[in-house]
Amino acid sequence: MVWRRRRRRDWDEEWDIFDEFFGRFGIDDIFERMMRDIEDIFRRAETGEIKPIVRGFSIRIGPDGKPEIREFGTKPEPTIREGIEERKPLVDVIETDNEVQVIAEMPGVSKEDIELNATETSLEIRAEGESRKYYETVELPTEVEPDSAKARYNNGVLEVVLKKKTPKKSGKKIKID
Repeated sequence: MVWRRRRRRDWDEEWDIFDEFFGRFGIDDIFERMMRDIEDIFRRAETGEIKPIVRGFSIRIGPDGKPEIREFGTKPEPTIREGIEERKPLVDVIETDNEVQVIAEMPGVSKEDIELNATETSLEIRAEGESRKYYETVELPTEVEPDSAKARYNNGVLEVVLKKKTPKKSGKKIKID
């Protein structure tokens, strides 16, 4: 690998592209949400109520060529019911030519604690362990065949693979006279 030193102009051009991209797609809204979350974290730290928080944004180019910005992570204030903390798992959806893959991070529960329900357009993830409870309904980017679902859970990471629904050919063979 050959390393070359970048000129100052190269870095400036890259930041200009970054600014242009986020200027068109709502960086101000994203920045405001992040600042509110950070302020909330500091406010909670002052009172001694500190819990782990994971928060972020996923940016990818969609099938139509336009960028998709999705928020992920737990809310700064998880709800506590019956002594169990309830949170949303970190979820990522990956679409390929033939399938949709849903990956969810849910540490602290066992495989037996997880319940999955799939429809053609969504996947419901529910888990309740001894100390943690997760719930999320994931809207899928395309219609899938729920019966084709295969799931694996290892080291706190759930992976569900669903085959895309193939459109039925609706047509009639026509006899030529």
